Amino acid sequence: MKKDTHPKYYPNCKVSCVCGNSFITGSTEPEIKVELCSACHPFYTGKQKLVDTARRVEKFAAKVSAKDTVAPTKKGKKVKRAARAEVRAKKEVVVKTKDLKKISQVKLNKK
Repeated sequence: MKKDTHPKYYPNCKVSCVCGNSFITGSTEPEIKVELCSACHPFYTGKQKLVDTARRVEKFAAKVSAKDTVAPTKKGKKVKRAARAEVRAKKEVVVKTKDLKKISQVKLNKK
C-alpha cells in the first residue's frame, strides 16, 4: 500500500460563520469560514429573510391588494351570461315566410 495517500485529518477544525457563530468539528482543513450556519440559516431559525433588489415582493403585494379592492365591483362570467340570456329572451322574434305572391312578416313573442 502507498503511504501518504490520504490528507491530514484535523479533529479540532474551527468553523466560523459571518454571523459570529463558531464551533469545532473534524475536517481535512484546519479552519473553515462559512456564510451561513445553523444559527443564522432561515430553515433552522424559522425567520424569513427576503433579499429583494427588484421590488418583486412589493409589486406582488400591490397587485394582490389592487385585486381585492376591484373584485367586489366586477361581475363574474356567470352573472354576465345570465344577463345576456335575459336580454335575448325579452327580444321580439321576427320570422320571415315566403308566400307564392308576397313576403309577409309574422311577429312572434317568445315566452
